[in-house]
This record gives sequence, structure tokens and C-alpha cells, in this order.
Amino acid sequence: MSEASTRDEGSRGEPSSASRPPRTGVACGKVILLGEHAVVYGAPALAAGIDRGAAASAVSLPPGALSTLALGGRTVVADAGSSDDLGRSLAALLAEGTPAEPSAVEASTELPPGGGLGCSAALGVAIARAVAPDGPDREADDAARATAWERIFHGNPSGIDTAAAARGGCLRFTRAEGVRPVAPAVDLWLCVGSSGPGASTRRMVEEVAKLHARKPDVVEKSVQGITSLVDNASLAVEAGDLTGLGRLMDLNQMILAGLMVSTESIEQMCAIARGAGALGAKLTGAGGGGSVIALAHSARVGAERTGEDESRAAADRILDAWRAAGFSGFVARVRAASRGRSL
Repeated sequence: MSEASTRDEGSRGEPSSASRPPRTGVACGKVILLGEHAVVYGAPALAAGIDRGAAASAVSLPPGALSTLALGGRTVVADAGSSDDLGRSLAALLAEGTPAEPSAVEASTELPPGGGLGCSAALGVAIARAVAPDGPDREADDAARATAWERIFHGNPSGIDTAAAARGGCLRFTRAEGVRPVAPAVDLWLCVGSSGPGASTRRMVEEVAKLHARKPDVVEKSVQGITSLVDNASLAVEAGDLTGLGRLMDLNQMILAGLMVSTESIEQMCAIARGAGALGAKLTGAGGGGSVIALAHSARVGAERTGEDESRAAADRILDAWRAAGFSGFVARVRAASRGRSL
């Protein structure tokens, strides 16, 4: 058999990159139930994945080609020296883990950027899953790629956004210990609303760092207080104590306001939600604008369908109250452990 015929058989057995189907990846957005900002200082945070997230697909390019990313109506080239954060983030993502083929990536998200819902982390995880080759280190590679992507946007991210984006469900997170799943005993019905344009996560983290430099006792006591709230909130979630969880969320919001990361609109939305029957309400994410979450009553009596209808009605009352005041929002449901994760 000639060398040429051997190459021909090989090419017939191995489809060209252009003929391979696109590789895909998905990831969920997230809300932080309690613990934002404090998690940067080593405290735990309690987060949950939501069913709005990001998706990506990747088509292999010829060896030596430059990888590209199409997102939000524009296309960028992976370039570590680019002045464009998106191009640098793609380059950082591709530089991690097992070498990936050059790829043309398309990505989309249902999450508002800067809204505190983990938009960039969801995109990073989805893109990492789309470009990464299969192998024994796939999960670790995906995590490393998404973390490298996040560093370009946020400087010193805690890691909770990428953990929630990759895993979904409800989880307790610390930088030292990583992720521990928290199993909700009942569904969590959360109203997620927008208080207005969000501030940069990096800037808000830096503002708290400046406060820590000026008043270390204030920030350290706040971190200690939030640690206690998160520990109790994890127990409340596992016990199905929604009233207790809501009260803990309210207390967390008070501490965050003391750290100067809340805004007038956030406080207004929290008050409206509580007035409409929410068990608790707080900002989620970096603050300075962005999103608010409100915990609705979850009915647990009667048939499952009846309970679901009553829970959704409770959530709708909160959304209606927000809309009447000019705010928008949607319902996110974190399912009880026995019914599977939210994504």
C-alpha cells in the first residue's frame, strides 16, 4: 500500500475540522443568597444557580489559525495583548489547560452584564466547555479556563460565580475549601429584579478594600457577621425554614448597606418586595446597582400542583409591585434536592 493511499484512508477515517459538528457548552447564571464581598476576605457565601444562563458553540479552525469569538453582535480575535477585554479574556481562557484547537466560537447569554447574576462567569464556563477537548482532566481544565477568563474582567474574583455557573443547584463556597453542595428541603422561589445599571465588580470590590484600609475594624466585624449569617442560612435551606432564611437575607442586606455597596434604588426595591409579602430581600452580587433578589413564600400544603400555583402567585405579587414602581424582574426557581437541580 502506497504512502498516498495510507494518507487517503486516514483522511476518510478522521473527518476534517470543517466537517465536524460544532462543540457546545452551557452554563447557568447565579444569585448569591448571602455572603457577597465577605467571600473575598475568606468568609463563606451561599449561592444558587438559576435557569437563565449562557450557551456557546465552537467550530474547529485549521491549525495555526487565530481563534475568534462572536458575542453580542461583534467578533473579536483571541489576543493577549489586545486593548479589548473580550479578546484578552478569550486568549487567557484558551491558554489554560489541555491545548485546544483553534476555534470560531459563538456565544450568547440571557443575563444582563454587570447585573450581579454571573453573566461573565456563565459565558466563561460555557465557552470553556465548548472549546475544551475531551480528556481525564476535562473538569479541571474547564474550571481553570473559566477562572482565567474571569480574572481579565474582575481582577480578583472569589470563584463563587464560576462554581455556581458550572454546578448549578445550591452551594456553600469558600476560597479555602471550595464548594460544598447545600440540599434545599423545599423549592426556593426567588424574584430577581433590576435596580438599574450595575457597577463594575472590580470597582465595588476595590471600594470595599479602600474602606477596609481606612476602617479595618468595620469591615472585619462585617465579615464576621456575614459568616454567621451564611452558616445559619445554610442550615435554614437544608431544614426548609424559609422564614428564617428570609430574615437572614434582610440582616445581610443591612450589613452590605453598612459597607456602602447598596443604593437608594436597591433599598427601595427591597422595601417594595417586603411590602408585597417577600420573606426577605437583598442585593445580589457586587452592588452599586444591578440586581435584587426577594424570597417568596413557597406553599407546601395540598397537591404539588396547587402548591406550585400558590408559590408562583406569591412571586408574581412581588413582581407586580416592582413593575408598578417602574422596575423589571423575573422568577427563578431553585428546586428542592429531591427534585433535582435548577439547571
